[in-house]
Amino acid sequence: MTNALDQLRALSVVVADTADFAAIEQFKPVDATTNPSLILKQAQSPVTEGLIIETKQKLRMGTFQTAAEAALDLSVRFGSEIASRISGYVSTEVDARLSFDTEASIAQAHQIIRRYAELGLPKERVLIKLASTWEGIQSARALEADGIGCNLTLLFCETQAIAAANARATLISPFVGRIYDWYVARGEAPESVDSDPGVLSVRRILNLYKRHSIKTIVMGASFRSANQVLALAGCDRLTISPNLLKELSARSETLNGLEHTQPSGETLKEMSRNDFLLELAADLMANEKLADGITRFIQDQETLESLLSD
Repeated sequence: MTNALDQLRALSVVVADTADFAAIEQFKPVDATTNPSLILKQAQSPVTEGLIIETKQKLRMGTFQTAAEAALDLSVRFGSEIASRISGYVSTEVDARLSFDTEASIAQAHQIIRRYAELGLPKERVLIKLASTWEGIQSARALEADGIGCNLTLLFCETQAIAAANARATLISPFVGRIYDWYVARGEAPESVDSDPGVLSVRRILNLYKRHSIKTIVMGASFRSANQVLALAGCDRLTISPNLLKELSARSETLNGLEHTQPSGETLKEMSRNDFLLELAADLMANEKLADGITRFIQDQETLESLLSD
């Protein structure tokens, strides 16, 4: 019997949630994603330490005017190295401090695309990663219209998913583990993976998209266990950390993929800004986790900038 990871590859596109070059070479994902959090994890790695040292030297010499500019360049250089090891997309994150600034997010996205082009990577291989705030989603709408693909992250509910579909985003990253964490923290741990609120959220969003023939890719993200991953086998894409990829490669049970909802021919409603904000405000979990996620991303961004400034 083939292992669970190989079976999963037949049902979903496997994406590596890491900036670890060795793990990417080992597990051979189609796509990969990077962000300040993942780069920080690799700061002491002999393979990537050289990139960080070089960036620090350039910052001291005045090549970069700010630590934020240096961090962005480092993210793109990490992404370029990752892209050379995969065949698909590499996602690179817009500074989370711009999560509520559409104009600045669009400007930084174009900066990322230009820097990748300088390194020889075409925009067709890059996804711009944006938080799923109203402003982030409208940034994606404008960028997609310019032919720049986007990955809308920190997505916790159908309201965000509908707005992302309206924006014709290339891909969304609905989170599993952080939803699970929210319910566990309130003493509402699920009895099984099939009642896991994070798993159920992604399934609902996937079915919503299939029912309305939405082309936006659904990529389940933020997994706490291999069982959560396997419960979403058949989702368009799944972004998985190296430790879970390793566990899946050692498991041998037979996988059954999700049954997709058939298209209904119905048109998905157009989400207004007012409706989006009202619905998000009424969803305590999604509202809290979106704010918490942005805060964490900002903290990691600032930690990376401090590292480069030392």
